[in-house]
Amino acid sequence: MIRKILFADSGTGQIQDMLKNLLKLPALKDTSINILHVVKKQLTPDAEQENYEAGGRLLAQAIQDLKLNPEQVNTILRQGDPKDVVRQVADEIDADLILMGSRGLKRLQSILSNSVSQYVFQLTNRPMLLVKDDIYVRTLKKVMVAIDKSEAAIYGLDLALQMLRDYPSCELVLLRVNPDLPANIELSQAEMDANPTLAPAIQRAKQMGVKYRTLVTGGRPGATICNFAADENIDLLVLGSPDRRPSVAKTLPDLDRLLGTSLSDYVRVNAPCPVLLARTEDTP
Repeated sequence: MIRKILFADSGTGQIQDMLKNLLKLPALKDTSINILHVVKKQLTPDAEQENYEAGGRLLAQAIQDLKLNPEQVNTILRQGDPKDVVRQVADEIDADLILMGSRGLKRLQSILSNSVSQYVFQLTNRPMLLVKDDIYVRTLKKVMVAIDKSEAAIYGLDLALQMLRDYPSCELVLLRVNPDLPANIELSQAEMDANPTLAPAIQRAKQMGVKYRTLVTGGRPGATICNFAADENIDLLVLGSPDRRPSVAKTLPDLDRLLGTSLSDYVRVNAPCPVLLARTEDTP
């Protein structure tokens, strides 16, 4: 259940639009919104004071732009390194979801450019909704969940079902990408509905009364998920993300090998829509 959202405000319109769309969901109407702005340390007290004042104005503007109920929102102004502060505050308030903007940089680019969202994504055990700066955020009409046999995928499905209950104007697309199948395979709707990996997801959707549709295909999971998200005009993609990676590599020659390949990394960079990466302490 999403009861507390940590909104790490970057001042961009896309991430604010995503929060507005989330708050249209009946299941999230009573959700507590915590808006965080982080100011970096400065060399002089005057510069620090100016940053605090600017941060306060940004928070006030965010509340006005989002048209939030004052009883529903909590503003947090902190000083420090944003990478660390976001994680610390998420733990302090026990956030159920972290909402952040992202430049959509690849692994090495993210580490070398000191990406806040990539750093938080690596180390947090909480779900994260990433909104790339270069995408258009739409009202939620189609939400796609990538389904496999992992606990993280089932947790992502449960998050999506909780969000979409009592919201009949949105369709849930259950996507199963089986790398053992040919990429161009064509299956009937009956064959897709009978897929054994999708069976538990279908049962959950029926129990929650959420309108759903199934898709089954083969090919490389990362590219296929992103291609289907584009072809189906998906407004939000939910992906289980059980992988955990080290935050710092001590030697650059080993950095790419140390980080390894990651489905989550590929999708967060290449998906044409916001991506909710479902992660919890219970996932391996």
